[in-house]
Amino acid sequence: MVLRNVSASPWFSRRDFIGRVSQWSALATAYQLLPLRALAGSLAADSRISQTPIVDKGFAAVRKIGDGLFATISDTSKGLQTLCNGGFLVGKDASLLIEGYASAAGARFQHETLRTISQSPIMGALNTHYHYDHTLGNSFYGAHGISIWAHAGVAKRIFDNYSALQGADKAAVLGPLEARAKNGKTEAARKHAAEYAARVGNIYSMVNSAVLGYPNRPLDPAKLPIKLDLGGLTAVVEHYPGHSGTDLLVRVPEQNVVYAGDLLFDHMYPVAFDEQATISGWRSTLKTFLSYEKDTIFVPGHGQVAGRDAVQLSADLFDDIAAQAEKMYKAGVPAEDAADQYAVPDKYKDVAIFAWNFSIGPTITKLYKEWGTK
Repeated sequence: MVLRNVSASPWFSRRDFIGRVSQWSALATAYQLLPLRALAGSLAADSRISQTPIVDKGFAAVRKIGDGLFATISDTSKGLQTLCNGGFLVGKDASLLIEGYASAAGARFQHETLRTISQSPIMGALNTHYHYDHTLGNSFYGAHGISIWAHAGVAKRIFDNYSALQGADKAAVLGPLEARAKNGKTEAARKHAAEYAARVGNIYSMVNSAVLGYPNRPLDPAKLPIKLDLGGLTAVVEHYPGHSGTDLLVRVPEQNVVYAGDLLFDHMYPVAFDEQATISGWRSTLKTFLSYEKDTIFVPGHGQVAGRDAVQLSADLFDDIAAQAEKMYKAGVPAEDAADQYAVPDKYKDVAIFAWNFSIGPTITKLYKEWGTK
């Protein structure tokens, strides 16, 4: 596995750790700090799901969600060490870690939790896609000889998107985005652009505090799905279109559990900014999710452990954005203007928005492109 910024060590001294905790605390003030929702009533009553986490560090907690299945759920209102969700699977012969998280500290937390449960060999750690919040902790796995599995395109996209940010002048990175925020046509456009610039600033800071770790077990999507036998526990790795072009999920069909990565957000507008995100593909993926057994448990990329209702909500959100966008498209509203004009219905007022120009805005512009507008 190749490591970028090799002068930085994936193992932190106490001083380094305190410094990075302070940095994460500062970053947290700039994020939309939404307390983690409680388990839905139907899931709280599901016997597969432990009502009490086996460990809770505030920024993330791990709970059992099946026989040998564990979910790591982040609470960004309490810290950004993990930032995304993941988990691990424990069989009789081997275990599998899911996600590299937003920092080496996040990956270490999951690894240490796994080791309190099982000492079996670790088959690998799987990144569901290349985005920073799922991969910046990969260096911890590399330093401990744990192979990193991912879609074959992940390594290149980590390099293309994040290596150039390391050591780059922050003003040069953010200047054009801040100028756009000042020069937007409307108040909404200026607000959305300013929010976007702030989020990119957060990403810049997190990338520059990390050692980039690259997957060394690339999975060719044309050869998926594949089955992983962990010993009495079989996981299936599958590829679906939608969020990033590099999206994998881990499914345990015998227990109706899916680790969905960012193909599913719980109670949050889907994040569709990626250049390879496809709205039609993502909507098709959600239809596939809805075809699973009704008692399927989903571990979303962000938010609480969820059931079918979270999938339906994501599909409904896409439907609502598409309906409003289609009216603007037919009325001749340019895509750039339409991206700022979506009106959040009252029934969705409590649905989280990570950042408008990471989610709703690009969903609209991508829909326009799918309908034939350049």
